[in-house]
Amino acid sequence: MPDRALSTPLDDSFERYLQDKGKGRGGDGGNYRRNAARELERFAEWTAGDRGDDDWTGIVPDDVNREPTFDDLDERVFREYARHLDGDRGLKQNTVQTYYRYISAWCGWCVNEGYLEAHYAQRASAMAPLPEDDGRKPGDQQAWTSEQRHALTRYVDEQARDAVEAYTTLPEETDPLDKQRARYAALKAARDRALVFVLAYTAVRVGELLRDPNDPRRRGVRWEDLSLEDGSMDVYRKKQQWDAASLPDPVISPLRSYRRLMEPPTERWPVFPTFDQRTLAGLVQDEFAERGERPDAIAERREEYARDLLLALDEDIRLPSITTDGARSILQRLSEAAEIDIDHPKHDYLAPHGGRRGMGEVLVRAFGYTVAARYLDNSEEMVRERYSHIEAGELGDVATEALEEIDSLT
Repeated sequence: MPDRALSTPLDDSFERYLQDKGKGRGGDGGNYRRNAARELERFAEWTAGDRGDDDWTGIVPDDVNREPTFDDLDERVFREYARHLDGDRGLKQNTVQTYYRYISAWCGWCVNEGYLEAHYAQRASAMAPLPEDDGRKPGDQQAWTSEQRHALTRYVDEQARDAVEAYTTLPEETDPLDKQRARYAALKAARDRALVFVLAYTAVRVGELLRDPNDPRRRGVRWEDLSLEDGSMDVYRKKQQWDAASLPDPVISPLRSYRRLMEPPTERWPVFPTFDQRTLAGLVQDEFAERGERPDAIAERREEYARDLLLALDEDIRLPSITTDGARSILQRLSEAAEIDIDHPKHDYLAPHGGRRGMGEVLVRAFGYTVAARYLDNSEEMVRERYSHIEAGELGDVATEALEEIDSLT
């Protein structure tokens, strides 16, 4: 091991590591990079003695005045950090495991890059203080039941139908601004319906469908990504490549109706644009300013429209997709409005990932693990693990049937 590598301060390696692990051009995007950067910073503070118990002074010997370097690292350091995560920060067991994995991944990278001679973080003694798990079973995660799915899709369908009918049956003499308000209400209801149906029936991950502010490649699906005739949608998968996802029959009609109402100016428009008025106001004003319009002219133009969304459609001011957080807010609002009965320890609404898991349960029960794995874009092994409660229940039924048959013979 070169002396130069051993004498390198720990944080000198962070940026290169994050560039390698980051997503997007230049490695600047991605949730992994953001989370890893946070945990590496915390690890660096802990090694320097700036984080931890009052009597913790860091990993550098007390009689030495310098930053922590790779020469200070060994399995005892990682064992102590595992103990710190488990005991000093009040974290849940699975969170402790996750945070330690960020540091362990960096340690492995350092071995490959020549900073360390061994993957100390993965040694048994280093990992011994880590908790086993939090006891959560695969079936404990929220999955929309058939009753919940039907209740929510029925509610959004009724809301959209009523809003569209109210708009399309307005008398010709209706005030233009009132017509715009009715169209906006219909667009919002149609967007909500389309979003719910896609989440409920396609099993696409919400992060593959909508915009992620931390990953520039996840800009949300656009109309050009959809083929309603073929029943498919191109999405950027979790495995970081584009792939086609299926659009089953229940999804086609809501999407087609929504597109007809929206009339997107180009195919590059997002399927699920934000309706946030504050965001829209800023985007519209900025776009007109870039086109050379004066502030008073921009104000007059905006006054002609009941909502900036409608102005953006007419002027082809392309809007951003809603984010994954935005989808959660929408589903919270809709779950409450639909008065859906939800009994779950973590979510008091139908969370987006629950739609995917609910569809997974349907597919596993109806067609088995192999078909479900293909539809869910997962390995069969992972699907078996995540839906193991189904197989356990079915085996229980088999055992009960066997016992009843044997008992009837005695």
